[in-house]
Amino acid sequence: MGIIGRIREQEELNKYFNSGKPEFVAIVGRRRVGKTFLVREMFYQDMAFYFSGLVGKNVSTNYQLSLFDNTIAEYGGNADSSSKNWADAFRKLKRLLGEPQEQRQVVFIDELPWLDSYKSDFLPALDFFWNTFASRRSDIMLIVCGSSAAWIVKNLFENKGGLHNRITGRIWLAPFTLAETEAFFDSIGVVMNRQQMAESHMVFGGIPYYLNMFDKKFGLTQNIDKLLFASNAPLRNEFNEVYSSLFRSSERHMKIVRTLAQTKSGKTRDEIIEISGIPGGGNLTKTLNELEQCGFIERYNDFTKQKNSAYYRLVDPFSLFWLKYVSENHSKDEYYWTNLIDDGGRRAWSGHAFEMLCLRHLPQIKRKLGISGISTEAFSWKSKKMKPGAQIDLIISRKDGVLNLCEMKYSLHPITLSANDEKNLQNKRIAFLVETATKKATHITLVSTYGLSEAGYRASVQSEVTIDDLFFDG
Repeated sequence: MGIIGRIREQEELNKYFNSGKPEFVAIVGRRRVGKTFLVREMFYQDMAFYFSGLVGKNVSTNYQLSLFDNTIAEYGGNADSSSKNWADAFRKLKRLLGEPQEQRQVVFIDELPWLDSYKSDFLPALDFFWNTFASRRSDIMLIVCGSSAAWIVKNLFENKGGLHNRITGRIWLAPFTLAETEAFFDSIGVVMNRQQMAESHMVFGGIPYYLNMFDKKFGLTQNIDKLLFASNAPLRNEFNEVYSSLFRSSERHMKIVRTLAQTKSGKTRDEIIEISGIPGGGNLTKTLNELEQCGFIERYNDFTKQKNSAYYRLVDPFSLFWLKYVSENHSKDEYYWTNLIDDGGRRAWSGHAFEMLCLRHLPQIKRKLGISGISTEAFSWKSKKMKPGAQIDLIISRKDGVLNLCEMKYSLHPITLSANDEKNLQNKRIAFLVETATKKATHITLVSTYGLSEAGYRASVQSEVTIDDLFFDG
């Protein structure tokens, strides 16, 4: 199977490959998102050396070095003696690469953060390898990957030592968009309509590794049951495995994610401290930053921009689904998800998960609204006075003097707004205008699966975005 989607990323990698200069490219993305697959598929014919660090908290430096030596030998290098340290290992790599070549030599080191264990001196050895050897070779393209975006950012992008400003290319590999999900399913013969594909995204977050496990003989609910609820389901323990493979102190990270999973509107730093029991201070800041850089949570501001108005919310669909339905599920029902189809809690989850899906497809929403070229900012807003409280989870603030107040609703059918629905929309808009005192024009935008039906009230809604619009990827 070839590469699906990733058009922009392929263009960037090809640009670096054909630059005629030494290149040091870092690719960052969540675990299972397809970083390794992308590089190996693109450059398998030009791969002079590929090594992947072994993931795990208890893997010793000596064992990583022995694996490195074995890989050197597999590529035809001399590994008769064991490397005592990473400086030794990189000397062997330099001998393997030999004299400059006319054609590009790709050196790919994967799972970089796990090589940098305590007292391993991996980073100084990498620094020396690049600065004294690879950076002088126009035939070498060094690509490094890591699922721990926080490590990459701190140690490569923000390095204050010898690797300062040495990274020549930065690529952030996101989960599949809906359009890429559709193309991927088509490539493996999985047949679904777009509403079902969107729901698969709401469960698995567009992670290619999970989607590739789908069995084309089954429908969506059957595949969810097979992967998460059946006996020996392959993803039953995936939540713990993902976080422990990314963070050496993953307990704090998982505790924060569990806290944020309790509400769709997010929580302030003080609320996180109170609910999770994690003390404030540097460790909390570090953990929040790591979760944000790895794409699990998002930091956003209330529209009013009051002091300390920042909120954190969970934006990883798989974490939300796992915590709500798999974590405490002791049912022996192997068709749990199929049999839960009419459950009220499932409907509540789908509303939350659909909002997360919309937030991940903001460029597609802007395109539908005809504002792709207009500078915008995204906010949320909570009423400070109105009872019961009003809330708007997505506000698109535009440079042209307009605010799109987005109402996001997941439904299996076109939505028919009742008189009460119409009144609630108007009350929410009025509360927003009164409390924010904004001078901008406010447009209510409905983002839904199938749009508004012809019946019912429609006057309050200025613009609509449907699920088909979210599948655009141009």
